[in-house]
Amino acid sequence: MGLVIESRASELPYIERVWRSRSSDDVGRMMSVATAHWELVFWEHQGEVQAAVLGPEAQASLAPVPDDAVFFGISFALGTSMPHIPVSRLVGGNAAIPDVTRRSLWLKGSAWHVPDYDNAEAFVRRMVREGIVDVDPVVPAVLSGTGPEVSERTLQRRFVAATGLTQGAIRQIHRARQAAVLIQEGLPTQEVVHRLGYFDQPHLARSLKRYVGRTATQLSTPDETEPLSLLYKTCP
Repeated sequence: MGLVIESRASELPYIERVWRSRSSDDVGRMMSVATAHWELVFWEHQGEVQAAVLGPEAQASLAPVPDDAVFFGISFALGTSMPHIPVSRLVGGNAAIPDVTRRSLWLKGSAWHVPDYDNAEAFVRRMVREGIVDVDPVVPAVLSGTGPEVSERTLQRRFVAATGLTQGAIRQIHRARQAAVLIQEGLPTQEVVHRLGYFDQPHLARSLKRYVGRTATQLSTPDETEPLSLLYKTCP
C-alpha cells in the first residue's frame, strides 16, 4: 500500500493546505521535499500520540516513516508565524508539543481539543484569536504582486522574520515543486524548462536534485518503497 496521502486546500487565508496520511510496513522512509511552509503535525503510532511544529525545509532530505502510523497536518500559509516560536529558528528543524493525547493537548498554557482533517479551520481560528498565530501582511501582499513601497532590505528582513527564508529561496523551492508535479503528469522536461523559466535542462536537474531529491527520470517512474512527501499543484 505504501504511503497514502490525502490533502485539500482551505479557504482560510492562514492555511495553505490540510493533509492526512497513513503508512504501511513496506515503507521505511520517504523523501521529504523542500517546502517554504511550516506545519503543525499530529501522528499516532503504536497507541502513542505525538505532535510537533515542523519548520520550513530548505532542501530535500530522507526521513524515517514508522510503520502503520496515522498522520494529520496543517500547512500554514506564507507570512503566518507563531510569535512565541519564531519560524526562523525552526528552519530544518521542529519543536515538539508536550502532553498530547488523542483528545487534548496543551498549547501555550491552555487545554485544546486535538483537531482533525475536517475541523482544522476552527482550530486555527482559535489560534489566531488567542494570538498564537499571527501574519505579516507584507508577505502575502508581495507574493500577490501588491506589496508596499519599502526598501529591498526591509522586505528581505520581513520575509526572513515571517517565513525563515528569503524571497529567492521561496521562489526556487516553489518552482522546483511545480516542476516535479509537471514531470509526474508527463510533461517533457524541455517543456518544463521553458514553462518555468529554467536556463536549460542541467539547471532543472540541479534544482530537482536539491529541492525534490529526485531526477526527472525518477519522477517519471515513482518508487513506492521510498515515496515523496506531499506534492500538489498550486496556482502560478
